[in-house]
Amino acid sequence: MQNLLKKIFKVNRMKTETTILGLDAALKSARLARKSIGLISAKGRLHQGHLSIIREARKLCDVVVVSIFVNPARFNAVQDYANYCSILSNDHYLLADMGCDLLFVPTVQQLYGDDLCRTKITVPGITDILCGQFHYGYFDDDITTLTKLFNIVQPGLAFLGQIDWQKIEIMRAIRRDLNLPVAIVAVPIFRDENGVVLSRCNTEFNDQQRRLAPLVYQSLLKAQQNLYAGQRLSCVLEEIYQTLQQSGFEIEYVQAYTPYLEPVIKFDQNIMLFVAVKLGIFRLKDNINVKYPS
Repeated sequence: MQNLLKKIFKVNRMKTETTILGLDAALKSARLARKSIGLISAKGRLHQGHLSIIREARKLCDVVVVSIFVNPARFNAVQDYANYCSILSNDHYLLADMGCDLLFVPTVQQLYGDDLCRTKITVPGITDILCGQFHYGYFDDDITTLTKLFNIVQPGLAFLGQIDWQKIEIMRAIRRDLNLPVAIVAVPIFRDENGVVLSRCNTEFNDQQRRLAPLVYQSLLKAQQNLYAGQRLSCVLEEIYQTLQQSGFEIEYVQAYTPYLEPVIKFDQNIMLFVAVKLGIFRLKDNINVKYPS
């Protein structure tokens, strides 16, 4: 009973706003006092990966704002969207427990009005590779929504997980090109004890998938060591591909870019290895940085 009362107290202390006017009013005093505001954008159904990002924001910012917005355009059926939204209530308790100051949960009408698909933001050259190469328009909704949230919340810092490195670099490009006064903070990937990137699908794997999933990160670690040992990048990428394909994964891409998502011209520079695969109905992606001595 006492623990329940503590949870209720924390939730009551955390403000929840559903409108832009309400958000502005809730942040007015913080803005006037020039307090640092941090933003984390999520789609709900929070897990420890999200919470690790919130912990980082809590360390660096005076005020932590978490937005939860689920764009129905990303769902194939109305019922899928309804089922997704129906389990968001537990997120309130998790956020309050993490010390979130303000939860912003706008409706589609509030965020987009009647013109959900009229304006799209894209960054040619960055949105067209990796996930964008294999899924047309993959980033359109996310980066448009995130740019709108930057303008609405006006954070000094925005926090994204390193697992979404492509989105990080896209948003950094948008920030530079549109002169948005926000810095993008990349938070290290949160993994389970087997090295698997923590996501909602971890709890939904069957036994065989649970055994296979760690091979993605293991193959990246091996590739990192092989590059440090002097192996050619093309050979290393091919080994990752063959290892995962022969283990039963459906390969989407195994590629290498610089951290700025530019083509790798020379092999003595910092590079990142990117992998996206399908394991049954689940899509897994991962990345690792290979830092060469300067």
